[in-house]
Amino acid sequence: MSAPFDIVNPRELGKPHGFNHGLVAPPGARLLFVAGQTATDEAGRITSNDFAAQFERALERVLAVVRHAGGRPEHVGRMTIYVTTIGGYAASREALGVLWKRHMGSHYPAMALVEVTALFDPDALVEIEATAVLP
Repeated sequence: MSAPFDIVNPRELGKPHGFNHGLVAPPGARLLFVAGQTATDEAGRITSNDFAAQFERALERVLAVVRHAGGRPEHVGRMTIYVTTIGGYAASREALGVLWKRHMGSHYPAMALVEVTALFDPDALVEIEATAVLP
């Protein structure tokens, strides 16, 4: 099944790479707001000190919430990724591309990447929050 969105990428903004500029949800859809997720296990401990591994675990946690609410990865319409270092993100881009395709396929929501000075858990390198549009 395709994503429930009409993708909006105005030509004058240039071609996006790894995201879309906008997505329009269909009428009557339900919104799911997913809290920021870090790379923790069930006990609340960070599972790795590797950037890509933390990104994957945080993404898995976001998608667990989406699935529990009845959605799928392609229902994620917006994602904000908070990182403690843009350099860590940039150095991991190849690995992030592989794990993105494994979890999200070719679906790219509207996204923002934000460098922050710290996250609540001092061992967290990345935190992901999302908004999904459920059928």
